[in-house]
Amino acid sequence: YNEGHALYLALLARKEGTKRGYLSKKTAETNRWHEKWFALYQNVLFYFEGEQSARPAGMYMLEGCNCERVPAPKGCAAGSAKDAALEKQHYFTVLFGHEGQKPLELRCEDEVDGDEWVEAIHQASYSDILIEREVLMQKYIHLVQIVETEKIAANQLRHQLEDQDTEIERLKSEIIALNKTKERMRPYQGNQEDEDPDIKKIKKVQSFMRGWLCRRKWKTIVQDYICSPHAESMRKRNQIVFNMVEAESEYVHQLYVLVNCFLRPLRMAASSKKPPISHDDVSSIFLNSETIMFLHEIFHQGLKARIANWPTLILADLFDILLPMLNIYQEFVRNHQYSLQVLANCKQNRDFDKLLKQYEANPACEGRMLETFLTYPMFQIPRYIITLHELLAHTPHEHVERKSLEFAKSKLEELSRVMHDEVSDTENIRKNLAIERTIVEGCDILLDTSQTFIRQGSLIQVPSVERGKLSKVRLGSLSLKKEGERQCFLFTKHFLICTRSSGGKLHLLKTGGVLSLIECTLIEETDVN
Repeated sequence: YNEGHALYLALLARKEGTKRGYLSKKTAETNRWHEKWFALYQNVLFYFEGEQSARPAGMYMLEGCNCERVPAPKGCAAGSAKDAALEKQHYFTVLFGHEGQKPLELRCEDEVDGDEWVEAIHQASYSDILIEREVLMQKYIHLVQIVETEKIAANQLRHQLEDQDTEIERLKSEIIALNKTKERMRPYQGNQEDEDPDIKKIKKVQSFMRGWLCRRKWKTIVQDYICSPHAESMRKRNQIVFNMVEAESEYVHQLYVLVNCFLRPLRMAASSKKPPISHDDVSSIFLNSETIMFLHEIFHQGLKARIANWPTLILADLFDILLPMLNIYQEFVRNHQYSLQVLANCKQNRDFDKLLKQYEANPACEGRMLETFLTYPMFQIPRYIITLHELLAHTPHEHVERKSLEFAKSKLEELSRVMHDEVSDTENIRKNLAIERTIVEGCDILLDTSQTFIRQGSLIQVPSVERGKLSKVRLGSLSLKKEGERQCFLFTKHFLICTRSSGGKLHLLKTGGVLSLIECTLIEETDVN
């Protein structure tokens, strides 16, 4: 902020503030209480000398703070009337997340007013608003897609109604024609009433036999279908769908435990007075796991709604809604290894390790560690691919969902390949940087992102002898007549040769320590003598 911003926000706070009113503020220098007029706007708290003051006397940034009620000071327990009045005051303290900033001590006369101030300061968080906005945006996107799907369904239903109206008109015309035929046949019906009773009995027996034969035929048809390969395939397909719903329910529960038993408690701990972990480390460890949980809760609700309409199981439209949102997995998978490294570094802090073990002792975790829950999302995309593969194996080629499921499977396989390539590139860069840090002199060629690590190990470097003379080709400074052990690193474009000092540090050879493989020829000497 500059002064202009502060004055503008102070004006907004005076007119549109979330909470405004008089509070007593304790000064840090004199420990005396002074009544000021406070105004809360978004995550900034202003105070003025009076309600009519134009300029603020001060302001506090409330992002990441914690507000809690505190008892009256011990000095207010005396018997004087003034002390009794002070004891009736309601005190609360604002603890800031910034190091070195002293708490803000406030008090008011009305308990309800104090509770409203504490709740309003709790709600004054920009990060919470961002999280809520992201959740609402995901729900909005889902609802928009549902509306589009409903529009398509309504259009199809309208066409069906038009076709049915046409069919009704056709049936009406047929009924009229049949009624006319019936009118013409009426003179002959009088003769049928005078039929012989034996003839009536014969017709009744024939009608009974025709009904029995028809029922027997349909029973045979139904039994044959139940034992047919198509029916067996449909049973297996339904079982796969039921198993997918159970697996999705278990996965949503795992994400719920990850968010509610680890992420949110650690986020609150990071805002405490003595945080065992920083907000940046919390974000690095959990990434966008909360958004993933909201996405799969919506998908799981859709699956349960489809099961309620059994035996009609239509899943393709659910995958059409899910596929555009699965790109959020790319960020999680790309940084998964880094999040585990950050977690391992945080565990070096005894306070954090003790707090984490307390969270892991929660019965909802069932003895599983945080690393286990962080690994579950890594296997969800391959699990969907396997499920769709099994589903397609038991879906007939003429099935209405066949093409949609094949499209969903191809999109998931493409996403899986992209994530695998990104993880491989990221891991290669981290491996190169780790090797570069172990070399005392450093190595600029390892900063090339196209440089791919192949392998490393110890090799014995020997002086090359040709017909009793030392060869002109020498690696590094080893023109000696004795062998030497070297630590070597092989990359796609270069070959590094290092020596290890007595302290365990690596040093590149001064001459020939970095060999380019682009213009290099490898000669294998078969004669070991």
